[in-house]
Amino acid sequence: MAETLKGRPKLLDSIPASFILTDIHARILYVNQQAELFFGYAKEELEGERLRFLFLEEDLLYFLPNIVFLTRYKNGFEGEVLLRQKDGTKIFVHLSTSSFKEGGEVFLTFFFQEIQRLKVLEREKLEMERWASLGRMVEEISHQFRNPIASIGGYSRRLSKNLSPSAKGQAWLSQILKQTNRLENILKRVEEYVRIPRPVFQRERIQDVVERVLPEFSKKAQEKEASFRVDSRGMEGDGRLFIDGELIHRVISHLLQNSLEAIQARTRGGLKKVVDVSLFDDGDNVGVSVVDRGQGISKKNLKLIFEPFFSTHPSQVGLGLTFVRRVMEEHRGRIRVDSRLRRGTTVTLFFPKDRRRKVRREFVSPEAREEN
Repeated sequence: MAETLKGRPKLLDSIPASFILTDIHARILYVNQQAELFFGYAKEELEGERLRFLFLEEDLLYFLPNIVFLTRYKNGFEGEVLLRQKDGTKIFVHLSTSSFKEGGEVFLTFFFQEIQRLKVLEREKLEMERWASLGRMVEEISHQFRNPIASIGGYSRRLSKNLSPSAKGQAWLSQILKQTNRLENILKRVEEYVRIPRPVFQRERIQDVVERVLPEFSKKAQEKEASFRVDSRGMEGDGRLFIDGELIHRVISHLLQNSLEAIQARTRGGLKKVVDVSLFDDGDNVGVSVVDRGQGISKKNLKLIFEPFFSTHPSQVGLGLTFVRRVMEEHRGRIRVDSRLRRGTTVTLFFPKDRRRKVRREFVSPEAREEN
């Protein structure tokens, strides 16, 4: 049996878990590549040894014999086990065992998965459930708040029309309208954040996404007497990625909005303000970098910028960068922010390149065409 498995290494090496095959005495007959990497031993160091080789001394008397017994005569064992790697590191794993007969012999199989990886998957599932629950709660809160806010704004506008422009109450009504508009904006941003849809990935050129966003900010840039400067000389290839174009559109919009708000209008005789947007390919990632020479962010505040509702501008909600980070996490990408007070800020998005690109767009060999 072991010789048969050794003749099919690719099949077992593709299993996303460490696999070990033993005889009924728990003598190791075969290990896959994942097991080699996981435990730190070469195949030759494990094959021929007893499984006890991987267990702690205190588990050899009862625990391991019980696992082997359950595997041979019952329905197998499944649970957490503390094992040791070649360098002596102790590591918790999830162990699943079973047995089968082949050619009159009984063989035992052991599958090991690192607990940490399972915990990550579990945490991601709980996170999705939490966001779904939060979305339902926010939807109800928004419904309850939006109607009173709309009423306050509507009545305030009516009163403003009935009062003379010079009336003292006009200033008060103006403040009421300003604050109701702010509340509506807060609700809109909160809903945008908690209702981020699951990305729908499609192949798209990142340059095309950037070029669609820029015209939306031309008017605001003119008001700030600023301009955008796009540099794509750092790109290699076509810049195509598997992304959700609509979500990345919104991400870049938030970055451009922040940059324009950070820069001051040009003083008389001063240089025109520029926001640089750079596209690059560093081999592993395709990136977008947005650079402004605005107010910058202090070291104290830099570590808080991704926190919900954090903003140094009282008029802002403080969910823009929180939204950006969450979308980048959904894309398995990352975001880096570099800033110096009164010197400006650089925000860089890194999108991992799709390493399966070739296999998705063409036959890897003439023989593969026959399988179509």
